[in-house]
Amino acid sequence: MKINIDKNLVEFTPETADEKIKLEALWKTVVDCVRFNKKLVPVGQYVSAKDTFARFAIEGLEPASTGSKDAYPEVYAASDCRCYCQTCNKYVELKKGDRIPPCCGKLMEVLD
Repeated sequence: MKINIDKNLVEFTPETADEKIKLEALWKTVVDCVRFNKKLVPVGQYVSAKDTFARFAIEGLEPASTGSKDAYPEVYAASDCRCYCQTCNKYVELKKGDRIPPCCGKLMEVLD
């Protein structure tokens, strides 16, 4: 896998068919074109002299071993509204009865 860093952009270029399949699976896991994209969060450390890999968690996915339900309370919109995240300033339009989603580790705030 070739990795290119240009300022705040990181590009992953698969070099084998297997890497292409794995990158596509990662993309489909992280990217949700309809609702919310997930973030890759570093876990532990990476020191090139002693580590053979860097590890990241996908924010918003429960570890497979826990089997627990959503860690956030189920809060629903009382009416059509707009919610936003105070951390990343992401906005989302919700209809009455839609569940208020989490973002950046907490539930989004209702604007109107």
